[in-house]
Amino acid sequence: MKSNNVSKEQWVAMFRDIGLDDAAMKRWHQTFETRNPEGHQEFLEWLSIPSSEITEIRSL
Repeated sequence: MKSNNVSKEQWVAMFRDIGLDDAAMKRWHQTFETRNPEGHQEFLEWLSIPSSEITEIRSL
C-alpha cells in the first residue's frame, strides 16, 4: 500500500527550498500552534513525528 504522507525530512527540505531558515520554521510552527492547535497536532502526526518530538515542537 502506498503512503500519501510526506516525511518530516521531505517537509523540511521543501521549507529550505523556499528559503526558510530555522528561525522562520519556528515562527511558522508557533503561528500554526496559536491559530489552530488541533490542526497543528494533526499535521505533526500526519508527518509521523513521534509524540515526544511533537510535544517539544508544540512547546516552542
